[in-house]
Parts: sequence; structure tokens; C-alpha cells
Amino acid sequence: MHAAATAVRKKRFRSLGHRAPLLWVLVPILSGLSLGHAGLSLPSAWIVSGAAGFAAFALAAKYAKWPPGVSAFGLCAGLTLAGLAYYDVKRPRLADWDWLPPREAELTLRVTRTFSQSRADRASGLAVIESTAPHLRELIGQRIYFSLKLPESEAVAPPLLLRATRLEALGVLSALSRRPEPASFEHYLDSAGVNFRFSQGQILQVRQPASVYRHFCARAAERFSESLGQGIAAAHPETAGILRAMLLGQRSELSEEQSGLFRASGTMHVFAISGLHIGIIAAAIHWLLALLRLPHKLRLLVELSALWLYVDITGAAPSAVRAFIMVALFLLAFALRLPANPVATLTTSALIVVCLDPLQIFSASFQMSYGIVAALLLIGLPLAEHWQAAWQPYAMIPKATWSGRQHALDWLRRWGFGALGIGVAATLVSSVTGVLFFELFTPASLFINLLVIPAASCAIIAGFASLLCGLLHFTLGSLVANYVAFLVLAGTETLISAVMQVPHLWFYAAFRAPWVGSVTLVALLLILLIGYSQHWSRWCRFFWPPFAVLALGFALGVRFG
Repeated sequence: MHAAATAVRKKRFRSLGHRAPLLWVLVPILSGLSLGHAGLSLPSAWIVSGAAGFAAFALAAKYAKWPPGVSAFGLCAGLTLAGLAYYDVKRPRLADWDWLPPREAELTLRVTRTFSQSRADRASGLAVIESTAPHLRELIGQRIYFSLKLPESEAVAPPLLLRATRLEALGVLSALSRRPEPASFEHYLDSAGVNFRFSQGQILQVRQPASVYRHFCARAAERFSESLGQGIAAAHPETAGILRAMLLGQRSELSEEQSGLFRASGTMHVFAISGLHIGIIAAAIHWLLALLRLPHKLRLLVELSALWLYVDITGAAPSAVRAFIMVALFLLAFALRLPANPVATLTTSALIVVCLDPLQIFSASFQMSYGIVAALLLIGLPLAEHWQAAWQPYAMIPKATWSGRQHALDWLRRWGFGALGIGVAATLVSSVTGVLFFELFTPASLFINLLVIPAASCAIIAGFASLLCGLLHFTLGSLVANYVAFLVLAGTETLISAVMQVPHLWFYAAFRAPWVGSVTLVALLLILLIGYSQHWSRWCRFFWPPFAVLALGFALGVRFG
């Protein structure tokens, strides 16, 4: 009886029934990485032999035709140990330095990322140590954060310290804390695999400038910035800053008041490059190339190349790279005519990111982006379809006889329930991550995002049109597109400001301990997976378990005020 009901439910709800076998690989690896990040350390020989032993056990259990759970246990245990070993490889922490005082050092660095700087005589970013004095040789290969003064000769015109630039610098080197506060800048550095801070010094010389391609990307970014400022930057610099933050990832363009407003309203993700922005721009590129009627394979190659070039020009932020991987997988599946399976695509993209840079999983952006998208797929779409199926006012009337008013109301019903289901799913995860990473609880973010996201999508499209017009030297087109974006963004900012004047729409809140927030988030995602695997039927009918987990986590683990 239950099997028949489940089959009917899967047939009615297209969002249910997707399988993702790679979860059996991804989840154990994430567990091993998390154990390593929590401080578990085992001898390398133990880890390697244990992983090999469990892998052999899993193979033996499969060929011996033991119960599937036995081989699954061996596979998961082996992959967990592999994740633990991978963490040690990617995050070689020098324990002795935790007890050593800061010291002066002269280092040769390879820049991996640069940050926007308000002062023209300073530069900051992330780098890898390439060479040191002989007595500091153990530091080679370590990731560091640097904030240094530029050479006097370069202070007049800031040098292009781009990715892959090699420089020699003198400064004070200090180890970062092993357990930084979740809402701190050090937590961001920790999630990026950074072990040291290098400051209070000066860049001595640039040993090897960045490549021609990096300089091309830098010039393109400057040109894009000029295009997005055409006609609005002089009169409305703050709104132009929002547009540049959305299209170019230049969050330093946002004022402190804007950053505080967007963070308190739970809309900060809209005003920085994320999956929403990359997805919209990918759709725009896809549509433009479709007009040219290129062969499918050539169109796919051009589309992915253009999208990656945009990501690279904007700085290749981890969130943008993750979104590119997701879009690339969707486009490849479409080109290969594979069945649509967003759950498997999300899992595959997460596994690729983990293999390339496993330390990203500890960042706020990774946990928020993948957590929210997972919630959208696992509960948001099924919940929306459930509501749409439960209320069909014209179900007994043949659709061919509907009036224009009935068609409009039916579209509004489907769109409203779809947006509400997606909003509820996103709020489930963002409620936890907002408290965990920003110490803010914003219950009104659900309704604010329902209004802001469509408006932001229009602004992104207008901004992308401005960039295209700038590339074609069509100044009038950039002006028109920028004014459209200005009107949308100015109205959006005014709306958010007005809504946030209503009392009790956001609160200061924090978990009693950081691990409580992490456990709550893991439990929430786990119950979403279980509910989805059960097709939200039987004991998890009516979608109540994730809301119960959230309520329990907040009741026991969060302090307000």
C-alpha cells in the first residue's frame, strides 16, 4: 500500500525521486575533513593502512555477496579516513608556531588573491610562501594573509599585484588562532587554509610580474567598472557601488551602512557575486549564442569559455567558481541529452570542489550556497508542488474553456506557491547560517527576499547589458542599461530600508558554542536528505521534521540579545 502511494507521489511531483549515488562518496569525505578540522590527528601510516584495509573489506564484502550494509560500511569508513588524510595534506599546520611569538621575516611570496584596498600605498591579499631564509625553510608552501606597504616608487601609481605575481617582502609573521570566532575575519582566513598573518612591513620588490593574461583580466575589470558607472557614478556613487558589487564582486564599493543594512535584512547574498548572478549571466550568454545558431558543440565551448572568462575577470571568487562548475555540469548534461537530475548535479559539483579545494567546505559561503541550494531541491520544490496540488480552484473546469482571468490567476497561484516554497527552504538554512556566521537572526528575510530577488535579477540583466554595450563601445546603450539598473536598485534599497524600520524584524543572536551551530546545520541537512529519500511520506509527511530540528536547535542552543 505504501509503495503504491509513494509511486503515485513520485509521478505527481516531478521534483521527487532523483538519485545521487555520489553522496556515498561525498558525505564520508566531508566527515573525514571535518574530523581533521576539529583537531583529530592520527599518524599517516595508520590513516593510509586503515583506508586501504576498509577498502579491501568493502570489496571482499561485495564479492562475497554479504548484505549491502556491510560493504557500504567499509566504503564509508575508508573514505572517511581518506578525507582525514586529505585534510592533513591540504592544511599542513605547524604546531610549534602556535606557541612562538611573532617574528620578523623576509619572504618570497606568490600571490593567489588580492583584496580591494582603500589606501593607495598598501596592498593586501592571500599568498603562498615560495622561499625563505634557511632557518625558516619549514614555512615553504604555507598559505598566508599579507597586508603590506608598497615600495615608495610604486605608491604614486599602485602596481598591479595580480594573481601569480611573485614578490619579495619584509614584515612580521604571526600564526593565526586554531579556533577563530565564526563571525571574525580570521575565520574567513581559516576556511581559506591560511595559517599565518604577514603584516607591519613592506614589499621590497616584485620579482616576477603576473602574466599577460592576468593583466588582460585586470584591464577588462577596469573597463567593466567604467561601463557600469556610465551616467550614474558621479551623481549616485552609492548605487553605482551596489551595481559594481553585484556584477564585478567589488564588495568594497558598498558603504558600511549598505553592508549593515543588507546583512541585517538577510539579503547580502543578492549584492555579491553568487550562484544567482552566474546563473542569470549564463542564461543570457546561452540565449545570445542561440541567436547565432552555432553548432551545439561549438556553442557549448564558446559559452563555457565566455562564462569562465567573466568569472576570471571578476577575480575568480570561490563562490563564482562553484557556480561556474554547477552551470558547466548542467550545460554538459543538456548537451549530452542526459535526464535532468539537479540533485546529482549538485552532488557532483560539490565533490569536484572538495577535490580541488577541500578547505572551502569550512567557509560561510560554501555552507550557505550549497546548504540553501540543497534545501531548495530537497524540500523547496516538493513543498511548492504539494501546495500547488492541494489547491487547484479550477481543477474541475476544462482548461480549454478557461477565461483570460482564470489563466492569469492560475499562473499567479503556481508562481506564488513556487516562490513561497523556495523562500521557506532557503530560510531554513539561512536561519542557522545567519546566526552561526553573522550572529544575526532575520525572520523577515523570507518575505524581503521574495521581493528583492526578482528585482535584483532585473538589475543583473541590465548590468550585463551595460557590460556588453561597453565592449561594443556603444556608450548610449550602457547609459540606458545603467539607468534601468539604477532605478531598480535605488527602489530596492529604499524598500529594504523601509521594511527594516519595522521593529522586531531582526535580532542579535549567537549559538552558545560554535559546534552547536555546526551540529544543527548538519542535522538539518541530514533530515532533509532522509525526508527526500522517503518522498516526504509516512512519518515525515507534511514536511514537519526539518522545522522541528530548527526549532530544537534554536531552543536549546541559541541565546538572543
